[in-house]
Amino acid sequence: MRKLMLLCVVALGPGLTAQAQTKISASSQCNKPDQQSALDVGDKPGHTFLIAKQACTWTKAIEIAGASDKTYESTIFSEVTATKSHDHGFVVDTWSSGDKSYVRWQGTATLKDGKAESQEGTWSFVGGTGKLKGIQGKGAYKCTPAGDGATCEVEGEYMLAK
Repeated sequence: MRKLMLLCVVALGPGLTAQAQTKISASSQCNKPDQQSALDVGDKPGHTFLIAKQACTWTKAIEIAGASDKTYESTIFSEVTATKSHDHGFVVDTWSSGDKSYVRWQGTATLKDGKAESQEGTWSFVGGTGKLKGIQGKGAYKCTPAGDGATCEVEGEYMLAK
């Protein structure tokens, strides 16, 4: 009987201590990149590597641990062709508490006449400071052009460290 009880505790233990994921959704407005450099690959027209840094403001913020996110900066690396780009980057998000969260993302964009028509991909938290230290989570994003920048919709879930 003791072995059966111990086996049940071992089997159910991880489920009893697991924390629930909290769903999030947000919107942001990103400006034209502050810094940008492009290098032509030279194998065919329009094949370029691009690196950029872009400032963004949350228009519908996320609330985590009693704080809301205010602004973020995204560092972007893209391989661009005439009709598509493969993008990845890193976000440093600043919260009203002064804490920061760090996000790695990747995605693709559809281009027409050298301009993005849409962009989408996935993201995941890779760390944070203060109350956000040890944060975990992931989700998806979709962006559409807006003036010289873009409007982005973000969805996902997170879990704070114990």
